[in-house]
Amino acid sequence: MLYLVPTPIGNLEDITLRALRILKEVDKIWAEDTRVTKRLLNHFQIPTPVGAFHAFNEHQITSGVVDQLKAGATFALVSDAGTPGISDPGFLLVRECVQEGVRVECLPGPTAFVPALAASGLPSDKFHFEGFLPHKKGRQTRLQYLSALPTTFILYESPNRLVKCLEQLGEFCGPERPACVARELTKIHEEIRTDTLANLAVYFKEKNVKGEIVVIVGGA
Repeated sequence: MLYLVPTPIGNLEDITLRALRILKEVDKIWAEDTRVTKRLLNHFQIPTPVGAFHAFNEHQITSGVVDQLKAGATFALVSDAGTPGISDPGFLLVRECVQEGVRVECLPGPTAFVPALAASGLPSDKFHFEGFLPHKKGRQTRLQYLSALPTTFILYESPNRLVKCLEQLGEFCGPERPACVARELTKIHEEIRTDTLANLAVYFKEKNVKGEIVVIVGGA
């Protein structure tokens, strides 16, 4: 059995009782960053062994992990924050488990874009989740595609690229397109700001932005 266990995106109180039980019961926890996960485990006094499973080694170790699962091991996969496989490592392992007949169970839990979308005030009945845009090659093609979507679309962005992203979105979507920037969700300095793309770019240009960021843009 492989459990996909969502972990808090900020506030540790958001972890579920079921997630805590699974993390205690499995043979091993595979983590995107073992240091981050060990802080979480230490907080809840969970002694389960932890191994590294991240974007730089997943191609090399996936088969070995699946072999152990087929031999009877029970593992949990976690990312640094949120649900594994959503803009985080996990897809390759899950795909091979499915192909090899290993049972996979995903617990419900934190994912940054869902509370951001719900609190944005932008239409949420239909939406497109894009995740991270390419940094260079293919970026303009994706922006052009997104700008024409009739539904709300959602991006993840880093603090140092936020203003550039908002300015580029303004170029492709129009500066008056409604949008929302949500950052530091569930943390002390949580901020969810809805305005036009132009006004958001000006606002965040004057701030020292930190933390995980979700950008939500209204449809065409």
